[in-house]
Amino acid sequence: MKRTLLLSLLVIAFALHSCGAKKNASKKSGERPQPKETVQKQVPHPVSEKDYDDPKLKEETKVVEVPALSAVEQYIYNFAGIAQEEMRLYGIPASITLAQGILESGSGKGDLTRRSNNHFGIKCNGWQGEKVYHDDDTAQECFRKYIDPKYSFRDHSLFLYERSRYAFLFDYKRDDYKSWARGLKRAGYATDPRYPQKLISLIERYDLHNYDLQVIGKSEGKDLPRPRKITHDKNVHHVRSGDTLYGIAEKYHLSVERIKKLNNLKSNHLSIGQILKLK
Repeated sequence: MKRTLLLSLLVIAFALHSCGAKKNASKKSGERPQPKETVQKQVPHPVSEKDYDDPKLKEETKVVEVPALSAVEQYIYNFAGIAQEEMRLYGIPASITLAQGILESGSGKGDLTRRSNNHFGIKCNGWQGEKVYHDDDTAQECFRKYIDPKYSFRDHSLFLYERSRYAFLFDYKRDDYKSWARGLKRAGYATDPRYPQKLISLIERYDLHNYDLQVIGKSEGKDLPRPRKITHDKNVHHVRSGDTLYGIAEKYHLSVERIKKLNNLKSNHLSIGQILKLK
């Protein structure tokens, strides 16, 4: 009797244990494993090692979609701050930068801009970074590609700031967007005869000149940056963005070692604005 009772209790205990194990196994098999979220940070390749030491450029540009805004208004919303920062650093009116960006990139929606983050249609011209090819004045022309739109804005600033043909623009008042618009056409920035009128129309329609006034007001009367006027000397070369020793040597029909010897260079590293002796 006792043996029978003990055997019955063992059978019941075993059955309960088996049932619990099946429930646990069923629960585990039904659960989907939750993958660990990994955020991969893209390390931007700079246009120039010297130009992009600015810590603000290391932050990724967040382009926000606001359905209530038009394409142009959304472009202004996303990039006005960058244009103002470029104005503080290089003295180019934020209104001009924004109007050019809107016009050249189709408010950021153009095919070239979508594929390359190139907001100003700047072509390769010795560019050492990534490239894309796009039909422009001729078929499949080479354009610069950027990992983030802010690099395009910085390259635009340097494009105007470093080239002597645009130097006269920096003699205009920084809130004189009309003179800047006409001056860009006179300097050969665009071939469209109505380019100045298009820029001025955008600036006045969207009150972009207010962004200039905000920067000028915060500068507390200090002069904004202006490029140094460089006198051209055939015996020296002024290093610009994208220059390499190999490219300079090829341009002047010299060897890299010859240039390094003339300038007591221990490495191939160059800095923007550096003056290299050629003789």
